[in-house]
Amino acid sequence: MSENPQIEYSQLSQEISFSSTVLAIEIYRLENHDCWHLEVVDEYSNSTVWDTAFPTDAEALDAAKRSIAEEGYESFIGPEGGEDKEEWL
Repeated sequence: MSENPQIEYSQLSQEISFSSTVLAIEIYRLENHDCWHLEVVDEYSNSTVWDTAFPTDAEALDAAKRSIAEEGYESFIGPEGGEDKEEWL
């Protein structure tokens, strides 16, 4: 029986604060894989996950910061109950 692969988190993963709101930028990959995945999580555990994988963790971080700057941090905040994002768009 094979073991489940471990998730490796980038040291570039971080939290960004806006007023009283905090967004967690999570950058991770499966152990022994090259591509990095990107997820932004709000204070209510709602998450936005990129469909695209990134060759480096730095590129993933740049994409997150660019998206937050262009779309506004509010676009990454979901409802407190964590309902399906489709319902609050």
